[in-house]
Amino acid sequence: MELCRSLALFTGCLGLVSILIALSTDFWFVAMGPNFSLHSGLWPEGFHNMVAAYIHVTQSFSILAALCGLVSVILMVLSYIPSLSIPGRGPLASSVTAFVAAIFVMVAMVVYTSERWNQSQHPQIQSFFSWSFYLGWVSMILLLCAGSLSLGAHCSAPRPGYDTL
Repeated sequence: MELCRSLALFTGCLGLVSILIALSTDFWFVAMGPNFSLHSGLWPEGFHNMVAAYIHVTQSFSILAALCGLVSVILMVLSYIPSLSIPGRGPLASSVTAFVAAIFVMVAMVVYTSERWNQSQHPQIQSFFSWSFYLGWVSMILLLCAGSLSLGAHCSAPRPGYDTL
């Protein structure tokens, strides 16, 4: 149980850090032309009125994922302190919030990927996804692992018997 719980806390922290880095950096998409190179992220500067709807959806779901990931990590940390955790349910609550965070990241990434993939391209401009984008996908995998490990910690925990009553 301790190994699963410790690994769940570690992967949850990594997932939270990776979604926060992906959310705050602007290397989601890179365009390279004959004489220039541009990169963009989820927070375009100077285009406050002209931001596409899929960017707002990606921003919203990524923020929700980061908040759920934070709650998951907090619940997992609290599960180490018996007087502060939900009795016998700390890893389960952490698991549920980690899975919800992973779903939010998946929705954000699928929306962004599908919209960027379908945009028309100029023949002289090479465009591709960059490291912030891939870090978003990695955070989804890490949050899924954190949820699975936390669920494993919950299932392998000893059940209280009659002596605790």
